[in-house]
Amino acid sequence: MNLVDSHCHLDAGKFRDDLDETIARARAAGVSRFLAIGTGDGPPDLEAGIRLAERYAGFLATVGVHPHDASKANEETFARLDELAKHPRVVALGEIGLDYHYDFSPRDTQMSVFLKQLEIARGAKLPIVVHTREAWADTMQVLRENWQGGGIMHCFTGGAEQAREALDLGFHLAFGGVITYPKSEEIRAAARMVPEEFLLVETDAPYLAPVPHRGKRNEPAFVVETVRRLAEIRAVEPEHMAEATTCNFERLCLSRYTG
Repeated sequence: MNLVDSHCHLDAGKFRDDLDETIARARAAGVSRFLAIGTGDGPPDLEAGIRLAERYAGFLATVGVHPHDASKANEETFARLDELAKHPRVVALGEIGLDYHYDFSPRDTQMSVFLKQLEIARGAKLPIVVHTREAWADTMQVLRENWQGGGIMHCFTGGAEQAREALDLGFHLAFGGVITYPKSEEIRAAARMVPEEFLLVETDAPYLAPVPHRGKRNEPAFVVETVRRLAEIRAVEPEHMAEATTCNFERLCLSRYTG
C-alpha cells in the first residue's frame, strides 16, 4: 500500500530516542508521505514541522498556533507565520481552531487567534488543518463566515450530521485511530457516508493509537490499521482505500509543492 499520514507530531518528546527507527517502520509499512504538524510547543517556536520536512524525505509541514497556545501569540507571531507560510515545504496552516475541553487559553483569545490565522492562510492561498473539540458550533460559524479555501477537519470524531456540515464547506475529513474503537459507531457511520474524494487518514501520533495498538504510543506505521478499518466500513479493499486517500491528500496539499 502507498499511504500518507496526513497528521503527525513527530517532534514530540516521545520520539526523541527513536525517531529514525519510527520513520523506518512507517516506510516499511508503506507510508510515503508525512504531514508534520508544526504547532510544537507553541510560540515563539513556529518551525517544528519545517525542521522535520527539511531533514527527512517525504515530509511536508504545516505552521500554525494550536488553540491551546493561543495566549502565547502576538503580532510578532503572526508576522512570522506570514513569512513561514511561504516556505516551499509548508503546504497548510494548522492545526488551528477552538478547544473548549481544556480551555488552556481563554475562549475569546482562541477565537481572535483563529481568525487571524484564517487571514494569514487566505493571503498565502493555503488550506487549513482545523482542530475543534467541544466547540463545533462556534468553529462552524467562524468557518462559514470567514473561510472559503477548504482544508482538513483533523481527527474527525463527529457523526453524519457534522460530517455533512463540514463537507458543505468543502472540507476533507481525516479519520484516525478512534474509528477503530468499539464505541465509535457514530464516527463509522459518518465515514461510511463521506464521498470518497473527501476522505483522509491520519495518526495524530503520538496520540490515539488504533486497535490493536490502543494504549501504546501511536506512530505513523499504525495508519495501516486505520486504512484497513475504513476499507472494511466502506466495503472496499484496503489497497483501494490507501490509494484513494493518498490521491486526495496530494490533490489538496501538493498543488504548490515543488520538492
